[in-house]
Amino acid sequence: MAHYATTLGRNPDATYRQIDIVGRTGEANPHQLVALLYEELGRALRGVVAAITSGNRAVKSEKATRAVSILFALEAGLDFERGGSLSKTLAGLYRGARAKLIDASLGDDPAPFTDVATSMAQIADAWASVGKR
Repeated sequence: MAHYATTLGRNPDATYRQIDIVGRTGEANPHQLVALLYEELGRALRGVVAAITSGNRAVKSEKATRAVSILFALEAGLDFERGGSLSKTLAGLYRGARAKLIDASLGDDPAPFTDVATSMAQIADAWASVGKR
């Protein structure tokens, strides 16, 4: 635990974000957790684009890996029994997005990351509208 706190202490922004995420997930229902994943996915993809623009390869790699991991988590959370064809469609979209991100990670073109961010934001908006009902 000491190593974890020490590591976070080096980056106050990371420390705040970690505390914020823990706080929001502790009381969240499943719908809110998925919304949080979409939010974090958008943040990671914007981070990749910013890192490409600034030439920061380490941050680019970190944020791209995070985005791919979140897409895995979104797919793993699908309920294929209750979700039917929608779950299958989303799984395909998540897989395609992951493949696009992995391929794009080898280059320095921000466009694929922006494209995925736009697509996932549309899905996140639809998810949010379902939650309001």
